[in-house]
Amino acid sequence: MATPLSSAKSFRFAFTTTWMASVMIQTAILYYWFGFDLHPSFTDASIQCTLIAAATMLISHNLAYYRPTKGRYFFILTLNATLAVACIYACYWLLGLLFRDSATYFPWLQASLPVRFIIIWIFLSAISMLSIFWYEMEDQKETIARKENAEKLAREAELFKLRHQLQPHFLFNSLNSINALISLRPEEARQMVQKLSDFLRGTLKKEDQSWTTLKEEIQYLQWYLDIEKVRFRHRLSTEIIVSEGCDSLQIPPMLLQPVVENAIKFGLYDTIGEITIRIKAWTADDMLLISVENPFDPELQNSTKGTGFGLSSIQRRLFLLFGRSDLLTTDTQNTIFTTYIKVPQPK
Repeated sequence: MATPLSSAKSFRFAFTTTWMASVMIQTAILYYWFGFDLHPSFTDASIQCTLIAAATMLISHNLAYYRPTKGRYFFILTLNATLAVACIYACYWLLGLLFRDSATYFPWLQASLPVRFIIIWIFLSAISMLSIFWYEMEDQKETIARKENAEKLAREAELFKLRHQLQPHFLFNSLNSINALISLRPEEARQMVQKLSDFLRGTLKKEDQSWTTLKEEIQYLQWYLDIEKVRFRHRLSTEIIVSEGCDSLQIPPMLLQPVVENAIKFGLYDTIGEITIRIKAWTADDMLLISVENPFDPELQNSTKGTGFGLSSIQRRLFLLFGRSDLLTTDTQNTIFTTYIKVPQPK
């Protein structure tokens, strides 16, 4: 249902101004063109324009609540004809009460009724068509807005789901590692519990955030890496390089952890050696660029496995946020697998 035009202050002002102008113009035509006195000229113009204004408001207001679909134009033309007849009858009756004794004006009033009917009918029909067009445009805007809101809610729900699908896997691994450390290295198990607590607390703080700074995201990532370093000890080392001016740039929260987890998985699993994961951040073309490098052993695993659920979920998140599918890419050079992420900055 569209909002009636009469509820808009600007419309009421324009409507009143148009009514006053119409009264003055019709009064001038009757006075100068037809030669009637000022009193019957002004009275005729005032009564007719007021009746037309009332009919206009009536049909415009009703069309806001009901607009026929079948036989629309026939219905509108018939309704306008009925309203025009009612206006003519009321106008004739009121003016007849006032000027029936006038030898010049009253006969002219009777003769002008057909012309008045045609003018009023055409005017009401034009107003009706404009009102229908306006209300349908408003309905279309409301439909588009509802569709966009529904799509936004669906997109946010999918983003929420993607963000939380990775957490249980990491949490189970961490709890298993803690369980294994309790008997062998209880002090490290205690440290890992504390670090896991910090990590989960940071996750909860980011639940309702759409954006976070790169500095905060790196801090969150560092908590995750501290936990993984307890698990893998000397086998895992990291190097984080953030170019000057990047700390305050915006990034979707919890975007990097799945990428780094993917790098650890395919850099450390099925191997016994030490690895270094390098994370770099810089800017170019108004974008925040991030790369995550990890070595791999091509004899033990296929580097294309690095594009599993972790990376595909990140790619899906980036597509939902920015509508682009080119923001996550991977590259393999010798024994180094690199993931590149581009993050357009919000305006």
